[in-house]
Amino acid sequence: MKKGLTVVFLLVSFLIKAQDTLVVLQYNLLNYGNYTNYCNTNNNNVSEKDGFIKTIINYMKPDIFSVNEMVAHEAMMEHLRGVINETWTNNYKRPPFIHQNSDYLANTIYYNSEKLTFVSQAIAQNYIRDVNVYKFYYNSPDLENGDTAFVICITAHLKAGYGTDNENKRTTMAKNIMNYIANHNPKDNYLLMGDFNLYSDSEPAWHFFTMNDNEEIRFNDPVNKSGDWHNNSSYKYYHTQSTHSNSNGCAASGGLDDRFDFILISNYIKEGTKKVKYVNGSYHAVGQDGKHFNKGLLDSPTNTSVPSNVLSALYRNSDHLPVTLKLAVNETAGINEKPVSGFSSIKLINPVKDKIKVEVYSKFNGTTGVTLFDLTGKKLVEKRFDLQKGYNSLKLDIYGLKKGFYLLRFEDNNGLVLTKKLIKN
Repeated sequence: MKKGLTVVFLLVSFLIKAQDTLVVLQYNLLNYGNYTNYCNTNNNNVSEKDGFIKTIINYMKPDIFSVNEMVAHEAMMEHLRGVINETWTNNYKRPPFIHQNSDYLANTIYYNSEKLTFVSQAIAQNYIRDVNVYKFYYNSPDLENGDTAFVICITAHLKAGYGTDNENKRTTMAKNIMNYIANHNPKDNYLLMGDFNLYSDSEPAWHFFTMNDNEEIRFNDPVNKSGDWHNNSSYKYYHTQSTHSNSNGCAASGGLDDRFDFILISNYIKEGTKKVKYVNGSYHAVGQDGKHFNKGLLDSPTNTSVPSNVLSALYRNSDHLPVTLKLAVNETAGINEKPVSGFSSIKLINPVKDKIKVEVYSKFNGTTGVTLFDLTGKKLVEKRFDLQKGYNSLKLDIYGLKKGFYLLRFEDNNGLVLTKKLIKN
């Protein structure tokens, strides 16, 4: 048996396919579509911002584009989807807009539907502002066998401002977010992203995110640059606000001296234990060259970190710089186990109704564990069957289950797993 398992593991190493890469971009759009007495059609015009955003999207080519400070209107969110679909790809989609808090600014997310499929969304908390949770699965070549990987994006815009009161409000929001994760599939590929408005790592909100008492849900700073970020030149390569040294009436002034914008990664993404792994060295603030501490992007010396048209778009579109990272995803998000598992074949005819009938051809006498999951990873049905060598007919009752897409997992005597896609009518 041990010799056979050694062969299995050797075969696994040769059967894993090359990796794909997901580009993630997080951006505060500065009152996009929201006109006020200070951000108006003269200094924050949507039609002009659309051109700037196109330039940035064409340059970055993100597969996940998460945004803050979008006006809380479905029509404007759909308008922006149309804008970014005029760039390097026309495959961007977005989830429907849901909200609980009535704040006039909201978060949303756009995704490259060639690589990702939207699964579900929720609101982690609604104190001050909604914090949104978006779950996606990767469009693996082995998807027809139910084999894929998941990415969950939590998009947050924490309370802005100096002082104990604002800091306490950020702390409450952070605590609510982490409680949500602890109660909803904590062992997963989470990205925590957004404008956190944090001035240093001494804020309790940062402690809740990165030093949580529950080690399982702690987040990691990909560049490991904790500290007192505010107006500190030691963090000049990581500041994201403000792109302007002088205010135009809408954008904040003072130059780049705060690290407000983040993408934090869960331990599962840091270690790559669930088929998605952070690409080391890929995290950075777009347009940040480290030479403009307390200066605007267009101030001297000339910023050559991005092309000049991209630099101009970053300056004119928002007073924040976007932050980005890359994720490596196994193209199959799994392996072809048929040649080495205890199953000769597993046959399942889709779609099904109230009962699942599966034909299993086993190489040995033994048992199999069969587990049904929904796309959030929730276990719905679990049963163990005795198997005889050769043909076996297995039946599972799923009466009352909603119509939709599920994953049916089979485990053989050696602990090897094969997953099948299930469609219920």
